[in-house]
Amino acid sequence: MAIDLDEIRNASRDVQSRFVLDAVLANPHHRAILEHDLVRELPEPFLMAGSVYKAVWNALLGEAPDFGVNDYDLAYFNPDDLTETSEAAIEVSIADAFRERGIEVEACNQARVHIWFNRKFGTRREALSSSLEAVEKFASRTHAIGLFVGANGQPALHAPFGFEELLSLHIRPAPDLSGAAAWNAKCDEQSCLWPGLRFERA
Repeated sequence: MAIDLDEIRNASRDVQSRFVLDAVLANPHHRAILEHDLVRELPEPFLMAGSVYKAVWNALLGEAPDFGVNDYDLAYFNPDDLTETSEAAIEVSIADAFRERGIEVEACNQARVHIWFNRKFGTRREALSSSLEAVEKFASRTHAIGLFVGANGQPALHAPFGFEELLSLHIRPAPDLSGAAAWNAKCDEQSCLWPGLRFERA
């Protein structure tokens, strides 16, 4: 059953944060990924993108927590090794570790994202300073939410723009969006799965 949208939208930031965290953790794969030994060994492991914000959409619209989730994006941050070879090796080891669970986990070194992103989109983005900073560069502020393990050992959220956009059910592109065609294609795909959302094309 879908929750009362007006109630959660008008709630305090603390209540909204708890709602979002509960929604994200309702997908048990999120906690399992962050607690895995291989993941804990990575510098600044951080779950972000589709599986995280989709869990919130699903809670708002009454779907199963993992509805529409194809894979899990695991960020880490290693500025000391920017080689593609090293990142590929980690990507393979992480993917193999979770294959038996029946889920696809894609690991990405956020310290080298600017290298391939600028080459692909012809932009001039600066290097990131942390895994958490990555969500500030996402294609939409609706997507700017991530999950990590805090200093107290408990799951915590990183939401640099707050929760208003995420809870609005209105998916808008960022003003500095790169790759309009890819954005529009994603809107078309996701609008079929979540007809209760309003997608704004670029």
